Amino acid sequence: MPVVKADLEACQGYANCIVGASDYFDLDDDGVVVLLKTEVPESERARVTEAARSCPVSALMVEEA
Repeated sequence: MPVVKADLEACQGYANCIVGASDYFDLDDDGVVVLLKTEVPESERARVTEAARSCPVSALMVEEA
């Protein structure tokens, strides 16, 4: 099953990911991404991958577990 991973050091809080998948991504009080879910069902893979790719600093990725 695909999983979402985040590079917390790279995150700059643009929040593009939240627009595409607010059920998977949020920001903490410091403006750093928080993963609300890490496992991605195949049925949601395209949507979550697109949200991860929308990150301008490439801090998010969807990979096979």
